[in-house]
Amino acid sequence: MAQRRLGAGASRTTAALPTLDRALSALQESSYAERLGAAAGLAAAQRAVQETVLWQLRVLAGWLPASGTALARAAAGAFEIENITALAHQLGGGAKAPEPYRLGALATAWPRVRSAGSPEDLAITLRATAWGDVGAAGQGPLRDALTVAWLRRLAAAAPPAQPWCGAACVLIAARILTVDAESPAPPVLHLLHPVLGRSWETARTIAELSSALPPSLRTVLGGIASPKELWRAEARARAGVEKDGFRLLRGSMPGPDVVLGAIAVLSVDAWRVRAALAAAAAGAGSSEVLDEAA
Repeated sequence: MAQRRLGAGASRTTAALPTLDRALSALQESSYAERLGAAAGLAAAQRAVQETVLWQLRVLAGWLPASGTALARAAAGAFEIENITALAHQLGGGAKAPEPYRLGALATAWPRVRSAGSPEDLAITLRATAWGDVGAAGQGPLRDALTVAWLRRLAAAAPPAQPWCGAACVLIAARILTVDAESPAPPVLHLLHPVLGRSWETARTIAELSSALPPSLRTVLGGIASPKELWRAEARARAGVEKDGFRLLRGSMPGPDVVLGAIAVLSVDAWRVRAALAAAAAGAGSSEVLDEAA
């Protein structure tokens, strides 16, 4: 599966194409082709890319022994977050939720929460699942809480993912404090404390946040001077996940670390392809995000 990824070079080539239709045509021989064939528009194409990753994850889960199920289910939490936040948006008076991602045996809580009738009902039901108390106040705080909970669960199931969890938590905190200019919601704070400690909570600038982080996490914001540059830190973090994924894939012994490496490489490849499709749809001629992650 990892060998069939599009790759960084082909993603940048796709991003440079002048239209979305040209970009979709260029992907007709890729592993994404089957699901992209019926996609109409950028949102549908990006969704098709995500569905390809979920299918790959479900195939991997089918190959794993029973002991590997926890890893696959933890990884699939990213898709369950999409289902839950879309439902929360609908329950809060927003647009009707799209067709949920089909998680099958990789679902953590979706079969229980999908029938929630209100934001409060959703929060109560989630509290009784592995997601725990992620709150009910607003789609943004809910997504942040779910994301941190997911990252911590993935790191617990697969220790090599712990640096990825730390970097992503730093970026979430940086965005809340310096872009949104808000204090994290209580459930988000509670979930971030074991990863980031407490000294960062009152930071209001990137420099203040960086200096308040545990030393091992300060490099995440290295070279970032303002909130407008946080996308660079995110792109670097994605590239770091991919680099670690390749290292795990090349391990001499089969086992969960090799599977984690495959999941990392496939997930980052899908992120690159989604970014490339967005650049082509905008007629940008290139993608600064992909260039930063090169």
